[in-house]
Amino acid sequence: MAFADLLEQVGSTGRFQVLHVTLLSIPILMMASHNLLQNFVALVPPHHCSAHTNLSWFQLSPEETLQISVPLDPAGRPQRCQRYVTPQWHLLNYNGSSAEEGSDGVLQECMDGWSYNLTVMTSTIISDWDLVCDLRSLKEMAQTVYMGGVLAGALIFGSLSDRFGRRNLLLISYLLMAVSGTCTAFSSTFSLFCLFRFGCGMALSGLVLNSFSLIVEWIPTRVRTVTGTMTGYCYTVGQLILAAVAYFIRDWRWLTLAVSLPFYAFFLFSWWFHESSRWLALKNKPEEAVEVLKSVARFNGRQEEGEKIDVKMLQESMKKEMSNVQGSYSVLDLFRTPKMRIMTICLSVVWLSTSFAYYGLAMDLQKFGVDIYLIQVIFGAVDIPAKVVITVCMSYVGRRPSQSGALVIAGITILINILVPYDKQTIRTCLAVVGKGCLAASFNCCYLYSGELYPTILRQNGMGWVSMMARVGAMVAPMVLLTGDHVPWLPGLIYGGAPILSGIAAIFLPETLGMHLPDTVQDVEEW
Repeated sequence: MAFADLLEQVGSTGRFQVLHVTLLSIPILMMASHNLLQNFVALVPPHHCSAHTNLSWFQLSPEETLQISVPLDPAGRPQRCQRYVTPQWHLLNYNGSSAEEGSDGVLQECMDGWSYNLTVMTSTIISDWDLVCDLRSLKEMAQTVYMGGVLAGALIFGSLSDRFGRRNLLLISYLLMAVSGTCTAFSSTFSLFCLFRFGCGMALSGLVLNSFSLIVEWIPTRVRTVTGTMTGYCYTVGQLILAAVAYFIRDWRWLTLAVSLPFYAFFLFSWWFHESSRWLALKNKPEEAVEVLKSVARFNGRQEEGEKIDVKMLQESMKKEMSNVQGSYSVLDLFRTPKMRIMTICLSVVWLSTSFAYYGLAMDLQKFGVDIYLIQVIFGAVDIPAKVVITVCMSYVGRRPSQSGALVIAGITILINILVPYDKQTIRTCLAVVGKGCLAASFNCCYLYSGELYPTILRQNGMGWVSMMARVGAMVAPMVLLTGDHVPWLPGLIYGGAPILSGIAAIFLPETLGMHLPDTVQDVEEW
């Protein structure tokens, strides 16, 4: 495309691109901290009903108090949601009139609240607001509300940034994340917590969509794969950072604040960012586009070449693209033409199932019976080899087979896990780690592949749409986990089947390896 020639003229891989991509990638380090924050702030600590308040008059040890107040479950642990109506003194083999009192063992709900073992986290939203027993589903609701915010952000920021520019919406996203995260940390009720987490979710969508567009629209075709993978590694490293920060900050309020405050700094330095010159040109703002290109040329030490660019040259070089840009575009334009329609449907299925299975695994770390900090590190570290492999595959085999293969392998791994006995925790964890690595590789491919498939004039709308589909998958994932209470193997079957089906759908997408970015719908239809 013509814009690629202008980009080469001002320096396509110069100092500007290096600094630009670096500054846009730093905030991505903190994305995982908000996306996976619930693993720690909503950690369910071991708990049981609090003992009867009148037992404080007796000289009993904590073990004895628990023994006469709370019955044991089949695994020999104190029941979480029931206690004896009256103390069962006979369990201590006491003599006297009290030995017979309440010996019938009638149970009741936890009338005096719960006692928590807070050795892993000193406080969580579960222990602060007693989100256990009848209220245990509120934990999943909190994550669903957050993903609802991400979904709303994908709808809102996707269309607004195509209209008002990538840079402006990115600034708003940074500030919204900082303010919402800070308010979350000081929430006094669960309702306020959910409200501000919704804001964090919206901000995260704006951050992802606009960061990606600003990166991909300022770099040449030949380095898109490597650059996309490097920014993907920032998210990977962010998972390790979250584990480290959570290990040292074990109070959920301070932890939330610690991962939110950096966004104030990101908001300040983001004022330096340049708007996408490609977007400016296609939005009939040629003078601004030329000024931005000249600024980039000066920064890259190519001032003389930059001065040769004028409005006439820009309009002439992008004559075809600009002639096809008429009015504003909406999500409906993703479905108007045949190839765009097929492409959008296939990408929707790929994104939905990838996110659905990914969050089904990544947001339920406690079920593996491994130290929560260790499993977070393992789940984060597996992305490193996974993304190396997918990068090599995308560069040499192609985007389409890489996308399809990653999804099918992930699905098969999850399905195999259904057949492994529950007590074989090590084998189950290893299979889950492999599956999670394949899904992370699929995500890495998704972002690059989708950005290359959609034309410039619809890229934000397109990325907003597929991101919305991903959030729908992430919102549904916790509800599927709840079905495991009735049919233990059902969540695994659903989580494994979805990626396999979407891997088949990915076969119908066009290959983009070595292709220029399309600027208009006509470019896509002529592919």
